[in-house]
Amino acid sequence: MTGFASGTCEAPAAAGGAAAAVTAELRSVNGRFLDLSLRLPDELRGLEPALRELIGGAIRRGKVELRMAAQQAASDPWPNPGADQLNRLSRLESQIQGWLPQARGLSVNEVMQWCRGGSTAEKLDETALEAARRCVEGLREARAREGARLAAMLLDRVRQLRALAGRAAPLVPQVVQRQQQRFLERWNEALGAATAGAGAAALATPLPAQALQERALNEAAAYAIRIDVAEELTRLASHLDEIERLLQAGGELGKRLDFLIQELQREANTLGSKSPALELTAISVEMKVLVEQMREQVQNLE
Repeated sequence: MTGFASGTCEAPAAAGGAAAAVTAELRSVNGRFLDLSLRLPDELRGLEPALRELIGGAIRRGKVELRMAAQQAASDPWPNPGADQLNRLSRLESQIQGWLPQARGLSVNEVMQWCRGGSTAEKLDETALEAARRCVEGLREARAREGARLAAMLLDRVRQLRALAGRAAPLVPQVVQRQQQRFLERWNEALGAATAGAGAAALATPLPAQALQERALNEAAAYAIRIDVAEELTRLASHLDEIERLLQAGGELGKRLDFLIQELQREANTLGSKSPALELTAISVEMKVLVEQMREQVQNLE
């Protein structure tokens, strides 16, 4: 499903440091599988595994793109070092000089540079993850709204397919009855022609008229079995019931609906292949159009 979400999350400023913020944009388009791409600044590259896990746990299908940007306020270029930072830096300097007596001491500029970035990275990572969480939640809400619209459309197609199946069911007995009458008429015509043109020797052992009529009825019955679509209509109704149940239940149902749509397509094709009348052929074509519309939209559902 398609969707878009964006948000900005501000990081708490370090002691004497400048405030920072992370802006995130998350967008998705239709896709049968999850295709995730990340566009991250260099300072957030280390978050890629965590971001993939976060998005993959919330979104199952679609082509998803995450863009993030970090902004560092520059109103105060020099931080105000805190006591904990200076204590830690002093311990590190003493430890290094204990091992390396020739190492020179830190300058004021080096101390200020270290204090500026001492804890920014960790806090920026937390801010970036929070911004990503907000975007994921916003995208899920947007996709849920679109999913509701798609579900309404699919339910409408289900109702139309039920109506077509209702129109097809009574046509089969009518077609069988017409074909049975046609068989009897043809057999009677053939019998009359054979009787009128046969000689006395050929009429010595004629077939009983009742036997010929039974033969015609048997042919009509075999034809009725071949064109019977009651089983297909029953399976189609069962698939429609399951689709309706899944749509009303909600949740992750895209792949299950994919399978059911394939089954609907198979039943509509069988109905068309068995069709002995133009009325049933027209119904089969209308069913295929509706099923194809459903198939295209089902691929967008998660």
